[in-house]
Amino acid sequence: MSIMRQSSIMPVGIDDLAIYIPKLYLDYRDFAEARGIDPQKLEYGIGIRKMTIVDTNQDSACMAANACLKLMQRNHLEPNDIGRLYVATESGLDESKAMNSFVVGMLEQIYGEDSFEHAGGIECKFACVSGSYALYDNANWIRAEENNNKAAIVVVSDIAKYDVGSSGEYTQGAGAVAMLIKEVPRLLSFDPKVTSTTIKNEYDFYRPFGKETPLVNGTYSNLLYLIQVRKAFDSYKEKAIRTGLIRINDGESITDHIDLFTVHLPYRKMGEKALAYLLRHEWRTLPRWDSVIKEIGFAEPVPKDPRGTIESILADTEFMKADERFRKSFMQTSFYNEVYEKKMSSSLEASSIIGNLYTASMYMGFRSLLEYEDKKNHNIEGKRIGFGSYGSGSSAMVFSGVIQPAYKEIVKGMNLEEEIGSRTKLSMDQYQGLRENERNLNDSYVRAKDEFVLVRIGGSTADKAGVREYCYCN
Repeated sequence: MSIMRQSSIMPVGIDDLAIYIPKLYLDYRDFAEARGIDPQKLEYGIGIRKMTIVDTNQDSACMAANACLKLMQRNHLEPNDIGRLYVATESGLDESKAMNSFVVGMLEQIYGEDSFEHAGGIECKFACVSGSYALYDNANWIRAEENNNKAAIVVVSDIAKYDVGSSGEYTQGAGAVAMLIKEVPRLLSFDPKVTSTTIKNEYDFYRPFGKETPLVNGTYSNLLYLIQVRKAFDSYKEKAIRTGLIRINDGESITDHIDLFTVHLPYRKMGEKALAYLLRHEWRTLPRWDSVIKEIGFAEPVPKDPRGTIESILADTEFMKADERFRKSFMQTSFYNEVYEKKMSSSLEASSIIGNLYTASMYMGFRSLLEYEDKKNHNIEGKRIGFGSYGSGSSAMVFSGVIQPAYKEIVKGMNLEEEIGSRTKLSMDQYQGLRENERNLNDSYVRAKDEFVLVRIGGSTADKAGVREYCYCN
C-alpha cells in the first residue's frame, strides 16, 4: 500500500470528463484487405478493430467544443463557473489564432455573446504530451489560488491522419476529451510535487508548416518514447521517495506502489510494450528478476554499447533482434501478465475501437480504465494511477493521482458505446473519397444532431480568407 505524507497542499484534480467521437469509422478487416495486410496483424499485432474518421464538416475545434459542451451540460455549469479554457492539440487550424478561441465562439452560440469573455486560456502544442502540460499548468493555477473559486476546463482534441499507403495509416483516429479541473475533485486528485518531465530536440515525428500529414521515423520514435518516459519515471520515483509520497521496502519496486497505469497510446499494443519496458527497467536489479529469467529460459540481451545513442542501439541489429525475442518472451511470463491484467488492461479497451487520438489518447485511456475497472466490479477508491505521457519532438511527463471516494458518482453512468453513439461504417471507396476531398462541407455522410459542425471556410473577399464558421445543429 502506498503511503502519503500529510500535506496542507490543496487537493486539485479531475472532477469529471466528457468525450466526443466522430460517427464514421473504418473496419480493420476492410482496411487490411484493401492494403494487403493480414487482419490479425491489425487486431492482435497493433490492437485495432475500428479507426475513427472525421466527416466532411468536422475538425479538431468542433470536436473540442462538442466535448466541452457535454461536460458543461452534464455538470450544470455556466460560463461564470469557468475561469480558464485550454485546448491541447497537434491538429492546429491557424498559425496565430488559438483553437480555444474557436471553441469559445462556438460555446457562446449556446450560452450567449461574451459569456466566456472572462475566461483566459491558450492552445497548447507539444505533440501528444501537450494535454498533460495543460493539466499541470491549470492545477497549479488553482493551487496558487488565482482562480477566484472558478474551475478550469482542459480539452484534448486531435485528428490522427497519415499518408495513404504509409505504415502509419492503420493507426489513425479522431476524438476529443474535455476535463473539468477543480479543487477537491470527485474523480482524481493529483499527487503534488512529483510531476516529472524530460525534453530533447528530436525529429522522430513532426509535421512541417503546410503539410497535412506527419513525417515519421516509426522505429526510432517508438524507442524514443520508451526511453524518455522511463527517464521521466526515474525522476518521478526520486521525487516520490524524497517527498514521502511512496515508501519502498527492500526487494520492492515503485511499480508495486502504483495500482493502475495509463500511458500514451498511438496504438493499443504500444501501451503493452511500454509497460514491459518499464517493468524490465525497474525489476532487473531486484531479487524477483532471477525468477523472471528462469521462467523465460534465457538471459536478457545487452547491446554492444550499453551507454550508446539510440542510433547506435538501432544499428546493433543483432541486439535488436535478440531484445525483441526477449521482450515477447517477457510479455508471456506470469510476472508480466499479472501486472498487465491487474493494472493496465482496462485502460486499453477504448483504443481498439476508436484508434489514435494523439493528445487525447492517454486521457481516453484514463476514461477507459474507469469504465472497465467498474465493469470488473473492482473498487478503485484510494488507488494510485500512474500516467506516462509522451509527445514527439520530444518530451515526456510522468505524474500520478489518487482516485477519490466520490468517483462512483461519475463512473456509474459511463458506457463508452452509448457515449460514442451510433456510428456509420465507411467503405474503402468512401474513405478514399474523403481523403481526396471529393465531398464538400455540406455533403457530410452523417446528419449532425445536437452538435457543432464546420459550415464554411473563407469567403468571397480577401479579408475573409481562412475564416472558419461553425454552427450548432439540433
